Amino acid sequence: MEASGANGSAAGDENDPSTATRESGGTGSQPPDPVPGRSDESFARRLWTAESGPLFFLREVATSAGAVLLVGLLLFGVSGVWPPMVAVESGSMEPHMHKGDLVFITEPGRYTPDVAYGSTGVVTAENGAEAGYRSFGGEGSVVVYDDPGQGGPPIIHRAQFYVESGENWYDRADPEYVSAESCRELLNCPAPHAGFITKGDANGRYDQASGIASPVRSSWITGIARLRIPYLGWVRLGLADVVQGRESTVLATSSRHAVGAGSNVTGTAGVVQAALAPADGANASAPVTADRPAASASPRVSGGTGLAPGEAVATG
Repeated sequence: MEASGANGSAAGDENDPSTATRESGGTGSQPPDPVPGRSDESFARRLWTAESGPLFFLREVATSAGAVLLVGLLLFGVSGVWPPMVAVESGSMEPHMHKGDLVFITEPGRYTPDVAYGSTGVVTAENGAEAGYRSFGGEGSVVVYDDPGQGGPPIIHRAQFYVESGENWYDRADPEYVSAESCRELLNCPAPHAGFITKGDANGRYDQASGIASPVRSSWITGIARLRIPYLGWVRLGLADVVQGRESTVLATSSRHAVGAGSNVTGTAGVVQAALAPADGANASAPVTADRPAASASPRVSGGTGLAPGEAVATG
């Protein structure tokens, strides 16, 4: 009886899988132990499902950046210009545009009305009054332009009428906006080249009569204002002030004469200037120089970009 019991026990051990495994070294069909901290879950799935920690932060940052990029591409597709929105930094276009407004612009060739001047895409106040075309509370288009012969960011003002090279435009001008008795006394008359006569709605003189710009060539126009969003431009202006302050500090440290050079930092994309015309007592027939009028006489507005993107300034 004892022998059969032993034989039975031995046979049972032979048929026991766990015993066979132990005898073969314990490696048979058993899976390897998992590595501590290792997960078979993919990185993309862990990133998508994370509820805290670095992966959660990374996902939120990537989602926000993607949304901003998508909106920017959409606006660029509609406007055709970058930046598609500009921030106004002065009051020369009041009451129809105010400092801190964010203005959506499009390239001049888009959505061109039939009454636009030639192929410029710009409707002058002169033509707008005849055709009943209005924008931002007045006749004609509000344009963003950048005179390459002047410093500072671009300007956002209303196009009044178009002049040809050499034209005596004194008789076409509103006497209220020239402060001159004849073309000889009027700055930029006769016209040094063909272009638009422009003016800020709140200004007392044309840009060309106050030395803010010569007649605006169509090639200088980077955008036409389409939509105004109040207050949102203050964010852009705040960032521009921070950047300008830092740039001025760096320039002042490197050169005693470099402080003024930092004033053009507001011309980065998305900032436009509203330039104010000089007071009526100022010399309107002074020769045109390569510099903008003094900052106190022609404050600018930030708009780029992109605005631009291209940026623009509303001269007031």
